[in-house]
Amino acid sequence: MQFGVFTVGDVTQDPTTGRVPTDAERVKAMVTIALKAEEVGLDVFALGEHHNPPFVPSSPTTMLGWIAAKTSRLQLSTATTLITTNDPVKIAEDYAMLQHLADGRVDLMMGRGNTGPVYPWFGQDIRNGIALAVENYALLRRLWREDVVDWEGQFRTPLQGFTATPRPLDGVPPFVWHGSIRSPEIAEQAAYYGDGFFANHIFWPKEHTQRMIGLYRQRFEHYGHGAADQAIVGLGGQVFMRKNSQDAKREFRPYFDNAPVYGHGPSMEDFTAQTPLTVGSPQEVIDRTLSFREYVGDYQRQLFLLDHAGLPLKTVLEQLDILGEEVVPVLRKEFAVGRPAHVPDAPTHESLKAAQAEKVDA
Repeated sequence: MQFGVFTVGDVTQDPTTGRVPTDAERVKAMVTIALKAEEVGLDVFALGEHHNPPFVPSSPTTMLGWIAAKTSRLQLSTATTLITTNDPVKIAEDYAMLQHLADGRVDLMMGRGNTGPVYPWFGQDIRNGIALAVENYALLRRLWREDVVDWEGQFRTPLQGFTATPRPLDGVPPFVWHGSIRSPEIAEQAAYYGDGFFANHIFWPKEHTQRMIGLYRQRFEHYGHGAADQAIVGLGGQVFMRKNSQDAKREFRPYFDNAPVYGHGPSMEDFTAQTPLTVGSPQEVIDRTLSFREYVGDYQRQLFLLDHAGLPLKTVLEQLDILGEEVVPVLRKEFAVGRPAHVPDAPTHESLKAAQAEKVDA
């Protein structure tokens, strides 16, 4: 099982000081967080994609390429690659290039995004969101798996005799997760292709996440990719930790109350009771995270959001120390207990390459 962090790259005022970081400071902070993630023994760093303030990561491959050059073990992913408004040809080429630069340490999460205005900025209509996600991803898969592609669809110009370059490393495309908060069509898409399904798992109660992952597992088996409990599942979540639970709540409260995605709504107590957000001691985070398996089954990837809502970099790095030293070692050990042997590990380039070689030999 993989553990890591993801960031949405928001540039948010620190409510305790009134200070807003510059774009440059925020970009450099995200790089520092990624390097710290590898230092403390985490497996994955994932970066969102946004094209509107107050977010800065508009070019994930640029940042991930820089991080790839400064790391040796960290799996580099996206917390959303906008399959709806990005040209699938550009996605195919950009992420294949990144895959080569990172020696295969790359996967990506496809999503529609949650910002309506982005569609016309890139010449699309939000009313076509699901249809765009389906058509663009179907083309992307072909671009990575076929050396020469002839294609015609609804939303972009046809392709004739087209070859995307560079070709995927070792002939193995990056693994794809399909990320969704609320759309069963995306769970269906992930299941159809036998790809991974990543449930954001931040804003909704556990019953919603359970239904979405249950649908994905059922359809994964229906399409013949394996048993339902062999489907590849990832979860997100946000945590804030201090040694003492009350200290954590007191320190995080002003950030929660003013957060772009949480603030000015339910209280922190209500939100933590009704969603997986966990604010407390390391042991509380361990216990809460272990409980996820009770309603989604054994899964492959757990990512935590640590740097949202204007938290200063120093505090985020302290959170990473706690996560790497006190929380994740226990989670690795406990999640391994009772895990059936037939449940797969999270896919990596090496495991995908080995699986492809087995198919060729067979």
